[in-house]
Amino acid sequence: MEIVGGVISHDGAATSDGRQSGPLIVTEDVELLDDLLRLCAAAGARPEVHHGGPEGREGWDSAPLVLVGDDAVDRVRGAARRRGVVLVGRDQDDSGVWQRAVEIGADHVLLLPDGEQWLVDRIADVAEGVGRPALTVGVIGGRGGAGASTLACALAVTAARAGQRTMLVDADPLGGGLDVLLGGEAADGLRWPAFAASRGRVGGGALEESLPELHALRVLSWDRGDVVAVAPEAVRAVVAAARRRGGVVVVDLPRRVDEAVAEALDQVDLGLLVVPAELRAVAGARRVASAAGMVLRDLRVVVAGSAGAGIGGQGAPGGFEADEVARLLGLPLVGEVPWEPGLLAAQCGGVPPGGAARGPLARFCAAFWDRVPVDSAAGGGA
Repeated sequence: MEIVGGVISHDGAATSDGRQSGPLIVTEDVELLDDLLRLCAAAGARPEVHHGGPEGREGWDSAPLVLVGDDAVDRVRGAARRRGVVLVGRDQDDSGVWQRAVEIGADHVLLLPDGEQWLVDRIADVAEGVGRPALTVGVIGGRGGAGASTLACALAVTAARAGQRTMLVDADPLGGGLDVLLGGEAADGLRWPAFAASRGRVGGGALEESLPELHALRVLSWDRGDVVAVAPEAVRAVVAAARRRGGVVVVDLPRRVDEAVAEALDQVDLGLLVVPAELRAVAGARRVASAAGMVLRDLRVVVAGSAGAGIGGQGAPGGFEADEVARLLGLPLVGEVPWEPGLLAAQCGGVPPGGAARGPLARFCAAFWDRVPVDSAAGGGA
């Protein structure tokens, strides 16, 4: 068992099966019930309350989450074992609560008031019908102009074209805005400044519905106003909300790693470092890889364009081979993105990066997603 934020757990939280349903509360402790009802209200969930033991197997089995007061342990001992049972108590010094949790097959032991925020998040997950988290891919440029933003957009556009629920998150406030790159700078919807002061939990559904929809995907970008500082807590809450919706989340990351960027990196399953195949780019990319690698668990290299170019840039002779770039950086090689002539002109005509399904960039992205199946890769790399 481990203790995280006042929560003692020995297993991962059970996911719901997608039903929009509140938890089942089993307790006769009036004060505890008041607290649990308050937390359910904060999470936007309507619970079912049983003051005695579970009244019939149907309610016990079908509830997406069961909150058992420590006073009710004796009454639920005979209930069928199931996932998603939380034993809730108040006595921080009661070591016997662990044994009682084992006796009823609880996944977690939660001690109030320390575990309140965890429980609100867990109840909200149930109310939202959370399943497998999104596969989250971060894209970082090894140097300026490498084409990281272009690749991030193309990956998102390609995933959306394949029918995946897709969200593209612009984590670089100085990048000019990915909505511009997608031709949607005037599209209705919220941008990062609206979330700058977010604390605690952000609803995944509300986030998705509030963002601009471009090319069948949702985009969280920056506006054209003054740069607004987004707190690390807000970045963590927003990216977590995006991931809870499932499918694919692509994050365009800056080369620097500050506290806010570290919060985004911490939720990335697989990072792609985009590096043109020339000496100066490789030298700069080593510094970027070192900084990002302190947080990111799985970082791989994508060699950009023809030798010496970024994605969509002009080629230059004398560069390295792709496998040599990967060797110099000490990172696994994902592949080489071929130079795509006319990419900038196509964007000016309203075609986003990766929008030409038969183009080199779109084919690279489609092959990438084929190698990293969305439904099996969340929480790990390819």
